[in-house]
Amino acid sequence: MSQGITPEFILGYRAMMLDGLAREAECTKKVLAAVPDDKSDYRPDPHARTARELASHIVCADVSFLDGIANLAFGMEGDKQFATTAETVAYYDEHMKSGIARVQEMTAEQLMTPVNFFNVFNLPAVFYLGFLNNHSIHHRGELAVYLRPMGSKCPSIYGGSYDEPFQMPETTETAETAA
Repeated sequence: MSQGITPEFILGYRAMMLDGLAREAECTKKVLAAVPDDKSDYRPDPHARTARELASHIVCADVSFLDGIANLAFGMEGDKQFATTAETVAYYDEHMKSGIARVQEMTAEQLMTPVNFFNVFNLPAVFYLGFLNNHSIHHRGELAVYLRPMGSKCPSIYGGSYDEPFQMPETTETAETAA
């Protein structure tokens, strides 16, 4: 174990990362759901993945990362192919929730266990949550760029988009009544 990394730190890091991942997963589901089935073969370049392939990669990689952390071992499963956007979103929702729950149940000792990632990294299991987060956000942004050329709308992700403008939440308290 690295000097200064305590079980308390690891548990706090996990809590912070899983909370963030759960929120990111909700944004990712909106982007996945915006892929039109009849245009899912769209690719912006001959060397790019199709929208369906990219959506499948996001889903399978996110789930695989969580499984690798929970299993303390990473495998090389290929991307599943989904027949429809609805099937893709349903699989993602179910497996992300169960994967997050599995990681939530791990002990500090398990989370601090070094896990080999294809002979590239050998980090404590919990630190792969950062890789998962960054990888997912990267590809979600890539897929979001596909949406308008496919004739779809881009949902809000971190605020408004042209297609889904930011809406201020309704509050019952105003500045005058708060004073």
